[in-house]
Amino acid sequence: MQDQPPRARDDFAVAHREWMRERVAHYLGRPVDDSVSLAEEGLDSVAALSLYGDIEEEFGPLIEPDDIWAYPTVRQLADFIAMRDVDPGESRVRAAFVFTGQGSQHPGMTSGLYLNSTGYRAFLDEADAAIRPWTKQSVVKLILADDPAVHRTALTQPALFAVEYALARTLEEAGVQPVAVLGHGIGEFAAATVAGALTLADAAKLVSMRGAFMEFLPPGGGMMALCVTPYEAAELVAGEPAVGISAINAAKAIVLSGDRAALERIEARVGEAGIRCRHLAVSHAFHSPLMAPVVPKFEAIVRRLSGGAARVPFYSTVHGRLATEPLYGPYWTEHITAPIRFADAARSLLGQQSPTHVVEIGPQAVLTPYLRRMGGGPRGPVCIPVCQGPASDAVDLAGVISALDAGPLSAALSGA
Repeated sequence: MQDQPPRARDDFAVAHREWMRERVAHYLGRPVDDSVSLAEEGLDSVAALSLYGDIEEEFGPLIEPDDIWAYPTVRQLADFIAMRDVDPGESRVRAAFVFTGQGSQHPGMTSGLYLNSTGYRAFLDEADAAIRPWTKQSVVKLILADDPAVHRTALTQPALFAVEYALARTLEEAGVQPVAVLGHGIGEFAAATVAGALTLADAAKLVSMRGAFMEFLPPGGGMMALCVTPYEAAELVAGEPAVGISAINAAKAIVLSGDRAALERIEARVGEAGIRCRHLAVSHAFHSPLMAPVVPKFEAIVRRLSGGAARVPFYSTVHGRLATEPLYGPYWTEHITAPIRFADAARSLLGQQSPTHVVEIGPQAVLTPYLRRMGGGPRGPVCIPVCQGPASDAVDLAGVISALDAGPLSAALSGA
């Protein structure tokens, strides 16, 4: 879409904040601080319903009553409304960015884009420069060399982060501004950076340290996908303390992670019930109890992290919901062993943000099938991966940008 100039965007948001500040002050009978939560300011449920009515009257059906508490400050609520309050002459594309996790990497990923897209090349070089002080290796050289070392955890995590950061910034430069972001596993670091909760420098340090710490864990861990409900999965791991639920990707798409021998025992049990399992090709048992030795070292690193609140709605797969709290160090420490509640977070994003498009940001399509099913198939948002796989190049990227009503062709058609 042809995005508004930064000044116009800022003025648009300021106008919504001033309006919201005036309405909340009306109900409280005093001025309000737009960075303090409405609950702390003393707004009760009756006043909140009246405020909802004011919003409906002024702007139309942009939000639900619960959104008043989901975006707890005047600034957050006003910015959310401003983001959804699209002028009739503007593009109606509302794109959410969903960042893929570990396992989507492959040798040579996005090399075609790097060689043929000057925009992507600049952003990947930028991420590479931020990562290199920590890894002492170039992500760009790793990718261009088609090196299978990209599957080493110490390199996988920073390389995936760099690729996803560069892909997202390339879309933004073309005029595609996300209405919300969500990341699966390591993808949350790129999502948080794009949302403004982490700086590029801090994220580069964290993903590099995280990958290095995990690589030197003892071997013996594994991960296994199976078609059961979260409740059934909880029963399966109840007697296996070295195994945990590492990801809930859909209603009946669970990944277990932990001690390999324990996973095999679970596989034998569910096999008797006719449930098939698939062992994943991983080096370690990510998001499992076996990650616990990493936590103290990582906690010491993130203790000095500045962090902050996301400026774009950030849907947390640690909490399975919109994260309105700042993403400080404790969040990223919990992230190491917490299950990835992707299904909950994705459903919340789709329900609350009503995107017209969901773009999977990563080197190949992994999450798009889940997103299409959650979105309701043909009736839901258009779900497209920015990269289909190893052969994706600048022509494919141009097609994605065009599908999002952005880029120079869109500008030309709109008379810009």
